[in-house]
Amino acid sequence: MFANSDWIVPDWPAPSGVRAVFTTRSGAQMEEGASSPPWNRFNLGDHVGDDAGHVAANRAALRQILKAQPIFLNQVHGVAVASIDAGTPDGTIADGAVSAHRGVSCTVMVADCLPVLFTDTAGSVVGAAHAGWRGLAAGVLEHTASALRALATRTLTADRGPHESIELMAWLGPCIGPASFEVGAEVRQVFVDSDPGASACFVASKTGKYLADLPALARRRLEANGVARIYGNNGSSHWCTVEESSRFFSYRRDQPVSGGTGRMAACIWRI
Repeated sequence: MFANSDWIVPDWPAPSGVRAVFTTRSGAQMEEGASSPPWNRFNLGDHVGDDAGHVAANRAALRQILKAQPIFLNQVHGVAVASIDAGTPDGTIADGAVSAHRGVSCTVMVADCLPVLFTDTAGSVVGAAHAGWRGLAAGVLEHTASALRALATRTLTADRGPHESIELMAWLGPCIGPASFEVGAEVRQVFVDSDPGASACFVASKTGKYLADLPALARRRLEANGVARIYGNNGSSHWCTVEESSRFFSYRRDQPVSGGTGRMAACIWRI
């Protein structure tokens, strides 16, 4: 799909008509990417201080490579979910996107937050969610899953008649890992208040704070919402945006040192 690529193609049993990819700091052919340091090279965020022309060139390259139209959201760490089509403008305020339209990519940008991609086993819909700890705690994954189930029900009913059985699957992309994500006791409490078992996803750090396992927290919330088929990020170091500095952008790692960093994109679309 992406020959000689550093990009990540999810290893999951998605239906044949569904495509997905996670971009990295480099372009799909390694030498691509217009952005200069500290956004080098394949930055897709237009809100991080990078040259607008460089971002536009990178986004145009992404569209050409995907052969689909990515819709870039204005992510605000909330729970709003946009139902998108080819006419949806970039900058739509939402932290989740769902679509049944072919050739339109549900796309979320990250540089430490957790990207979660969704589809149903019939391949009738796709979705993406941006899950930092705030959005995760507020329910962005549950809101996205609910929007997908409703859209899949309408889509499949229109195609095949009444349809009630919708099974979703999810793929977790790279994010800040459990050895790097230090948070205060108040963050831990937000999760434990709604799910006492979430305490297992926090380990006391040497500074009196906690190390949080964002992928594990996401898995708990997805499973509680009935999403049993979950793939991708298991919390190991090669998924960590902070530790893998040559491959991933990281706000927490780069911002204090360089004054800026780029954004990667998790994309999913129907062909």
